[in-house]
Amino acid sequence: MNVLETRAGRPLRLRPWVLLTSAAVVIAAVLLLTGCSSPSTHPSSANTSDGGSGSRSGGSGSGGSSGHLLKTTNPAPGAQGVPSNAAISVTFSRPVTLQKATPVLSPAIAGRWVQSSATTLSYDLDSPLIPSSQEVLTIPGGSSGVRATDGSTLASSHSVTFDVAAGDTLRLQQLLAGLDFLPVAFTATGPPPARADLAEDQTGTFSWRWPGLPTELTSQWTQGTENMITKAAIEAFETQNDLGVDGIAGPAVWTALINDTINEKVDATPYVYVLVNKVEPENLTLWNNGAAQYVGIAVNTGAPGADTTDGTYAVFEHVRFSDMKGTNPDGSTYNDPNVPYASYFNGGDALHGFIRATYGSPQSNGCVEMSYADAALVWPLTPIGTLVTVEGPNYGSAPPPTTTTTTTAPPATTTTAPAPAPATTTTAPPAATTTTAPA
Repeated sequence: MNVLETRAGRPLRLRPWVLLTSAAVVIAAVLLLTGCSSPSTHPSSANTSDGGSGSRSGGSGSGGSSGHLLKTTNPAPGAQGVPSNAAISVTFSRPVTLQKATPVLSPAIAGRWVQSSATTLSYDLDSPLIPSSQEVLTIPGGSSGVRATDGSTLASSHSVTFDVAAGDTLRLQQLLAGLDFLPVAFTATGPPPARADLAEDQTGTFSWRWPGLPTELTSQWTQGTENMITKAAIEAFETQNDLGVDGIAGPAVWTALINDTINEKVDATPYVYVLVNKVEPENLTLWNNGAAQYVGIAVNTGAPGADTTDGTYAVFEHVRFSDMKGTNPDGSTYNDPNVPYASYFNGGDALHGFIRATYGSPQSNGCVEMSYADAALVWPLTPIGTLVTVEGPNYGSAPPPTTTTTTTAPPATTTTAPAPAPATTTTAPPAATTTTAPA
């Protein structure tokens, strides 16, 4: 029995129909406020809009979209110095399915997406991230994007940008040595690295490929440190891979190095080193794969006031004919068209052919002149990336020349200078050396 107490303390009995009527009024008021006709028409509350406004999406099986579906990424947005073998993953707030729609890396890196947990997709690298590159990770959204098991999607695609760490000089040398672009070889002490680790330093040793190399070359080698031997090797590699020649290992060089290492594409040319000696009689010696192929070729270097500067340089331009213009030490000018067999190694200074009455003394305006016959032997072996060392007495700096290249054939000329026969080296070979890469 329902009882209400009056102010006088006496019980007041209500009739049953009064209570039923009151309950009906309450239910009607609730339905009016909620705007619902019945509980069976309520949509699911799991799928909210990207704006988080609480809007609903009806329908069966189509799901909705949620800006909260994407939780974290690794690497994080804006990360710098990311290792080339870094783990890449995308974590969601709800379980997702690994379907046709997966995150995308740009530039593309070999590998595949796997489901590492109910809420995480991870990328198994089959090649390293490219050193010094910027990578963009895009998670596709919309109806054709990544989808949660409950049907949730991202309203739009989301991109994350991160920077990969610069490549290490030691590893650069190891890769160049493995492809025969250096006068040293590299032997790893452990098993071959996984492809994802190909840009990371490996433990092993460097050793000279040939015992007969001159000390003028071997004294310039240091592992793990930039040097002319390494710079020249980069330029030779850039040339063979049709890349811009600058001697700098940027993303394009690292990409090609990794691909050539995987495909075992080694240097297609012999390793050549040229030594120019300014002690009279001035001469040139050329080593081909460790053997002195041409010894004592008579040359003319810069005359007094136009010295051929001492140092070691990498050939940066290699042309069949070249127009050479400039100013002589006495102030007069010269203009020599169609100079043949030019390999430029230091500004306007080049190895090239030139007609002189004699060879073996300082006569040029800074270049290393040879007879046409000798230049024809040297030129094919001195492409871009060939190391040239000049040493000897200093005759004074030269005024800068102006050079242009041409494809026009030079006028017919003759020379009586004979081509030198191959000979053995007169330079004492260095002892074989071995260096060890740090663990």
